[in-house]
Amino acid sequence: MKLPPKMLTNSAINAAKPREKPWKLFDEKGLYLLIRPNGGRWWRFKYRFGRKEKLLSLGTFPEVSLKQAREKRDAHRSDVANGVDPGVRRIVEKSAVADTCEAVAREWFETNLSKWKESHSTKILRRLEMYIFPSIGTKSVADVAPKDLLDCLRKVEQLGNRQTARRALQICGQVFRYAIATGRAEVDPTSALRGALAPPLEVHHASITEPKKLGQLLRALDGYDGSLVVRCALRLAPLVFVRPGELRSAEWSEIDFEKSEWHIPAAKMKMNAKHIVPLSRQAIAIVREMQSVTGEARYVFPSARTNSRPLSDNALLAALRRMGYQQGTLTVHGFRSTASTLLNEQGKNRDWIERQLAHGERDGVRAAYNYAQYLPERRKMMQEWADYLDTLRGGCETEDARPI
Repeated sequence: MKLPPKMLTNSAINAAKPREKPWKLFDEKGLYLLIRPNGGRWWRFKYRFGRKEKLLSLGTFPEVSLKQAREKRDAHRSDVANGVDPGVRRIVEKSAVADTCEAVAREWFETNLSKWKESHSTKILRRLEMYIFPSIGTKSVADVAPKDLLDCLRKVEQLGNRQTARRALQICGQVFRYAIATGRAEVDPTSALRGALAPPLEVHHASITEPKKLGQLLRALDGYDGSLVVRCALRLAPLVFVRPGELRSAEWSEIDFEKSEWHIPAAKMKMNAKHIVPLSRQAIAIVREMQSVTGEARYVFPSARTNSRPLSDNALLAALRRMGYQQGTLTVHGFRSTASTLLNEQGKNRDWIERQLAHGERDGVRAAYNYAQYLPERRKMMQEWADYLDTLRGGCETEDARPI
């Protein structure tokens, strides 16, 4: 006998607690409740239209009850069955009456929601709600002058958030261009603010680029007496020089032992494009060492608390501090700067280095096809780099230690 699908209940919703990352409580027929770390609870409806998966926001709980959310979902499912995209219907209906900055921004947000990662969409909405809507949310989108927007962003700068102010400006630019495209504005005020905001404070990721000190660091990593998972992750970091989050979230399904490659999916990359990391013999040896310990888990470097989550960034940073590398001396991200600096000094092709650092194209189409660019050259460079690190680990810091 086929059991009925498990449905969400009010008691389950009330018992659900925020977690470190957004998580979902599923109902049925595409409806779920997204619970954010700050406690916010957002109804989402996932559906397919024209062979594409799309997402709609149905409001927040408890303002929108479980019963009301289901009624909204059923109405949208009826639209889909009748050949109407509910997302487009919502935009058309709102466009007829809503022209305030907040209304247009939320429209734009809903239109693009399905193509963003959950974490990215959360940041965008938070910036709009915290920094933009309180100042100009009720103004007609067509009446917002450059000075109105500048005054709004200056308040963000005064909080010490220069980078956030610039990010908010970029978001506003997309919103105003959307307003122009939908016929509710004629001018994008953000275009007049080029150069008006204070430049962001440059962030330096502390790194070690002196060969002698780098050799000392490598020996310290080998001798770290803490967790095996942490030690192996730190030993692998200088060999692959990926971003810390990419290293920590490495999964066994991404490792190709036959080709000695690590294929990082686009969803994990900062530039949202697939990335290939050629693995040197030394890197493979470390991964093999981990395979005997965590090979049955999802992650290569799982958390000490649970195999269902990756190692935390704090665990790696704490290990460096325990070894005596204090703030301002070294960060996990600094291994990227180390590799970039020394490989450039050694005369390696800059394009190979940049591709290996995944600094690639911001053009999504080009980035989708460039993940294998210079792969043979990068494979050779990565092996030579690993061999060079071995010479430093052995105590050789002269020019002769440089790879050929």
